[in-house]
Amino acid sequence: MDLLCSAYSNDSDDDEPSTRPDPEIPQPKRPRRQPEYPTHDPYPIRVDRRIPSQGVPRTGAPAPGRYVSKRERAMMASQNLLAAANSNSNPNPERSLYQPSNVLGDISDYDLPSHIRSLLRQPRKGYASAISTAQMVPQRLRGHKKPVNTIQWSQSHAHLLASASLDNHVCIWNVWSKQVKKASVFSYHNAAVKDIQWSPLGQFILSCGFDCSSRLVDVEKGIETRVFKEEQVITVVKFHPVIPNLFLSGGSRGLLKLWDIRTGTAVHEYVRSLGSILDVEFMADGKQFISSSDESGSRISENSLIVWDIPRQIPLSNQVYAEAYTCPCLRRHPSEPYFVAQSNGNYIAIFSTKHPFRLDKCKRFESHGVFGFPVKCEFSPDGRTLASGSSDGDIYFYDAKSSNVIRKIKAHDQPCIDVAFHPIMPNVIASCSWSGDIVVFE
Repeated sequence: MDLLCSAYSNDSDDDEPSTRPDPEIPQPKRPRRQPEYPTHDPYPIRVDRRIPSQGVPRTGAPAPGRYVSKRERAMMASQNLLAAANSNSNPNPERSLYQPSNVLGDISDYDLPSHIRSLLRQPRKGYASAISTAQMVPQRLRGHKKPVNTIQWSQSHAHLLASASLDNHVCIWNVWSKQVKKASVFSYHNAAVKDIQWSPLGQFILSCGFDCSSRLVDVEKGIETRVFKEEQVITVVKFHPVIPNLFLSGGSRGLLKLWDIRTGTAVHEYVRSLGSILDVEFMADGKQFISSSDESGSRISENSLIVWDIPRQIPLSNQVYAEAYTCPCLRRHPSEPYFVAQSNGNYIAIFSTKHPFRLDKCKRFESHGVFGFPVKCEFSPDGRTLASGSSDGDIYFYDAKSSNVIRKIKAHDQPCIDVAFHPIMPNVIASCSWSGDIVVFE
């Protein structure tokens, strides 16, 4: 026994040298072997490393009378603590200790088809819309039980699509995965979810809803990191285009707040007697933003669109849109100095982003229908095409310069609520409907 102890341990392991019995016969010196668990190993509690001469690692209680080194005692204590933590915090032994219960699939891109992975990792130079000539092949994603309010692609992880629904859930879809396409389901809201936004770096998803809160969730870990409470139903959230730690929220009482996610506090408030906020959109420089509100019951239709100065917290113009229609969606052109507003008058109006923010009375996009549904629109990344949902379930594609209809696609049987161009692949567009299904066209 003493021979085995001297062969598999060194002097640093013997914290009680006086308690070891002295050998009667001097032992020949043997070459020092490497310790069972090297000191540079950052995971000393692992027991899957075996010494060839030993056969199996020493686990469990030591044999009676065998000498136990200092390092081995520390290892067994760590194993006991880890087992106790697992038994207390994780009643289901089949589920990993750090794996959230709402993770269904994988958000990585390792199992994507090779041609999709190559396009995502090495995108083409430039972005040319292929809507006019492409033959659209639909891929349906089903998982929501109620209408889907909005969808959005991740800019940094372009194989992921987020969706928010009236069924209180936020879903993360790994669209081209060969296994489970619904990668995660976040159920932190206890009421309907109204809007979602990916963070600029793609690590977090920001959602808001009828439970009077905005919630920031780490997508990879599935952990809610911060909650922003208000005294109103929050209908829209939008990240600042220049400062990624700031986001804007608007709610049912007409209050607009600029939040800092680092401190969880509102740094600015924009107060005016407005109806429910329908949508917000930042200008390109991030110094101004536009708000759309429901003024149908106040007889002041000129307040439906307001341009705000962010640092001074004052409106720059409140006579942008004088028609008696609400605008459920606002979108800024990616390169040209104008923005568009989806109107319940069944057309999309065009406004200048320069003061005095005039309405273009000579041109607008009209062929689709809104009819009271929260139908949204979006520009393609190159700015050449404008896509819009419609109450008839079709997707309408307009030429951004001429405002003519390029084509339309039958996407859903019920109203098409939102559309989203893929940020990298020009031949991919996603849409969602009032029935709760999502379609990705390629």
